Amino acid sequence: MTPLITANQLEEIINSGEDVLLCDCRFDLANSLAGKKAYEEGHIPGAIYVDLDQDLSGSKTGKNGRHPLPTPEAWAQTKIRLGITPQTLVVAYDNQGSVYASRLWWMLKASGHAKAQVLDGGLDAWNGPIGTMPLKPIPSNTAIQVMPFVGLVAVEEVMENLLSKKNIVIDARANNRFHGQDETLDPVGGHIPGAINHCFQDNLTGKLFKSPEQLYRNFVDLLGTTKTAEVIHQCGSGVTACHNLLAMEIAGLKGSRLYAGSWSEWCSDPNRPVAL
Repeated sequence: MTPLITANQLEEIINSGEDVLLCDCRFDLANSLAGKKAYEEGHIPGAIYVDLDQDLSGSKTGKNGRHPLPTPEAWAQTKIRLGITPQTLVVAYDNQGSVYASRLWWMLKASGHAKAQVLDGGLDAWNGPIGTMPLKPIPSNTAIQVMPFVGLVAVEEVMENLLSKKNIVIDARANNRFHGQDETLDPVGGHIPGAINHCFQDNLTGKLFKSPEQLYRNFVDLLGTTKTAEVIHQCGSGVTACHNLLAMEIAGLKGSRLYAGSWSEWCSDPNRPVAL
């Protein structure tokens, strides 16, 4: 299954009556209630709202980042609560260039759910009707197997990589934040020593993903002969990093991994080095 779906393809699936769960993932890091409010004002008919803080993140300790992943057990329960069965086609969308939709896509794929796609262009690409009646998820009565997140990297491996340099770390944040300038989300500015910068916005033309061929060329130019299994993605809190993971998947470059704690976890310990 291709990781992206177009608005026309989605409309055909909906009209065919196929079992599809639409997940509206809109969110605003500066206002955590804005995404749900936007959903309530208008969404693709039949979509449920999936919240970054409440549904796609675990408990914060102050040391594990701003959006830590939930435990595999908690994520399995969330999938049941959202009505996701192993057979459900899940299509995620937002209106921020698929940033938050890509987080849901990665969490599903990394936990063994094969049928997950992102609506290319998000809500702005949708030409069909708009619904204004919020829907509550219908919990599934199908058991969900608890699966660990495949391709997840812990902070200890990133620390070890400072010396071994076995992997390339790609930071998905904007260039100014990568260089420690204009940092507003985290208490410390800068980046992980040795990391390279590829802002998630470079994967897009407007709000649409670039073609697979363009993405392939961009990442090959960035990585050279580095194998995809030797690529670790990170960002501020493990969200926009999923955008780069999705872009590489679109390009046919599969197998890269995610450091979910990202910069917000890294900089919480003053003993970890910081580069500017």
